[in-house]
Amino acid sequence: MKRESVREKNKEDKLLRIKKAAFDLFLSKGFDDTTTREIATAAGVGMGTVFVYGETKRDLLFLIVNDGLEMCIAEARALISPEKSLLANLLIILRRHYQYFAENPVLSQAALREMYFYQSGTQAERFNRTRHALRHLLTDLIDEALKAGVISASETAEMIAQAIFAIYQVDLRIWLSGNELNLEDGTERLRRQIEIVMKGLAPQSSALRL
Repeated sequence: MKRESVREKNKEDKLLRIKKAAFDLFLSKGFDDTTTREIATAAGVGMGTVFVYGETKRDLLFLIVNDGLEMCIAEARALISPEKSLLANLLIILRRHYQYFAENPVLSQAALREMYFYQSGTQAERFNRTRHALRHLLTDLIDEALKAGVISASETAEMIAQAIFAIYQVDLRIWLSGNELNLEDGTERLRRQIEIVMKGLAPQSSALRL
């Protein structure tokens, strides 16, 4: 039992060293210019040990990011409330993500760039679960609003949530590319875009003709 405890402690120590080394190097050198070998050297472990936790450099990037994203979901879930409006709850969830990504813009920009086609690696399944959890949280809020008659739509809650999720993903990248990351300004611009979805454009039939 004691031997197993020591082994687990050693594994946890190596994981923390690898994550810290990757984090520090990605920030100081940039994701593209950092090598997996440099991460292993800085962490004081062999290449084989690094590959246990991340099959690729991209995997190591998401090893770091996944922790924060899971925390965002948990914190946002705790902050939303039935007493708040649908728009307020949506903004609480997405604002928390803006706040997280703004903490380390250089690392976040690399992560967001790599997210597009991130499908393989030991951290891919974990990342996809987190992304699904965010969409699911948005969908649940919209579904509850539809059932309560607070909003009405011919589309499903899933499709509406996907539209809002898409706005969030694009606008987050635009916001992070700016020189000043003002959270209030970013949230306000996001609010206006989500309101367009919620209010609609009241189109005439000619505007929808294909």
